[in-house]
Amino acid sequence: MQSYFVIAIELLGALGLLIFGMRMMSESLQKISGPQLRHVLGKMTTNRFMGMLTGTLVTSAVQSSSATTVMTVSFVSAGLLTLGQAISVIMGANIGTTLTAWIISVGYSLNLMMVVFPAFFLGMLLLYSKRRRNLGDFIFGIAFMFLSLVMLSNAGKELDLEHNPSVVEFFSSFDTSSHLTIIVFLLIGTVITCIVQSSAAVMAITILLCSTGVLPIYLGIALVLGENVGTTATANIVALGANTPARRAAMAHLLFNIFGVVWVLCLFYPFVNFVCGLVGYNPETGGQEKQLSVVLAMFHTCFNMMNTAILIGLVKYIEKAVMWILPDKAAGKEKFNLRYIKANLVQTPEIAVLQAQRETAYFGERVQKMYAMVRRFVLGKGIDDSEEYFKQIKEEEEYTDNTEKELARFLEEISGDHLSVETKMKIRQMIRIISELESIGDSCYSMSFTTRHNGESELEFTDKQTKSLERMMDLCDNALSRMNLILSGRRENYSIKVSQRIESQIDELRIQLKDENIRDVDNHKYNYTLGAAYADLIDELEHLGDFVINVVEARLDIA
Repeated sequence: MQSYFVIAIELLGALGLLIFGMRMMSESLQKISGPQLRHVLGKMTTNRFMGMLTGTLVTSAVQSSSATTVMTVSFVSAGLLTLGQAISVIMGANIGTTLTAWIISVGYSLNLMMVVFPAFFLGMLLLYSKRRRNLGDFIFGIAFMFLSLVMLSNAGKELDLEHNPSVVEFFSSFDTSSHLTIIVFLLIGTVITCIVQSSAAVMAITILLCSTGVLPIYLGIALVLGENVGTTATANIVALGANTPARRAAMAHLLFNIFGVVWVLCLFYPFVNFVCGLVGYNPETGGQEKQLSVVLAMFHTCFNMMNTAILIGLVKYIEKAVMWILPDKAAGKEKFNLRYIKANLVQTPEIAVLQAQRETAYFGERVQKMYAMVRRFVLGKGIDDSEEYFKQIKEEEEYTDNTEKELARFLEEISGDHLSVETKMKIRQMIRIISELESIGDSCYSMSFTTRHNGESELEFTDKQTKSLERMMDLCDNALSRMNLILSGRRENYSIKVSQRIESQIDELRIQLKDENIRDVDNHKYNYTLGAAYADLIDELEHLGDFVINVVEARLDIA
């Protein structure tokens, strides 16, 4: 018999391999489906039941409720899901994660080596294909997970704990009929899960201890309850630096699981006996040890399904509860932060790109808002304090500078990872787009600076000049509106022809107004200084139109 030290090392290695395999599966599947996730979630979360089904299916596929929850928190942060939709998805994720317990349970009952080696071979072949590399990673993840389960099962047999008097005596010393003991083991399960950040690993150890017969089923189920609470730590840690909606989604996950634990503790022994009865196991007299892994998997499933059945109709009240616990922050001037992107919410590059797209669309909206302010300033409409108004425009210009810098940094961070071809293209588009949007902000600031200088020099445009500027600014506003429509929608739904037509009108009007300006200065209708300021504004508006068409071309992937 090998020493316990060597077997302990094998156990730790098997657990590490299990966590790695499941993470590999999760991340590769997110990369495969990442570009479609936004549209799938948007369509499948129209009501609470569809949201629950979505969470169940996604979690069953990626084999990680933490991954699904973190994705959901990221989508809430990016404004892709409402809080109510997120809560229903999280409920479904708790059901979907029960499949993991069944897989682990089966791993202790069947010889999975017949699956492991073919999976490794197939995964290796797929890794040499650029188009199917992510699928190869997914199959490798499955192989690693099954291999770890075989290693855990073998290590459990080698430990032979059921014939170790000290171990048996230790666990038998706990009073399984006491709620205090159950709560202690619940807390142990919670703490361990928080530390290892994997409820699957803790579930594997729990099944190992129960299947050897040394850990009573009541204490094993208490550990499973603790795992349900501990697994919420991942999303809450990720959401610490996120915006309020994201933190609310993570908090909803915690409240959901805590509520379930509370009602199960109140009905602990009757509920556990009911689950054991479904499997045909008697917790008092015992039974076959192989049944214990099935009991744990069955309890995990029954607990999460019943908890969801109780709370699915109370989504609105859960939403109100988390909004009360985490109210909106008081308004105040804080350091610059992107609206939809938080660095610690990056789960995979595919998901991060969705956040960056939403941030880029918002950037376009802010640029048009800045342009509207400049339009009022240039045309002198309803401005009481021109100096204060100019300061507001300057703040918007600083926003465009900071957004370009932070968004570019974010895109650079994710561009180094293994990406799909579609995602690489999106990143290139966005880097080009944010540069052009920042240039639009510079043009707006330049026009406001010229207008401010005119005011200080007591220069005032003629009625003809003002009307001409208004015509050109209207065209630029139309161009910006079209640009933002394209930025916020799916590119295949739009054509560049409308934007090109507006840009041509801007160019033609610029030539016309420049010619008229030269004639009017020559005819002494106004002096050269005023004419030069007027020409500067016309040129800047034409430059702005060029930047807008560049954004549209980048979004529609037109070189």
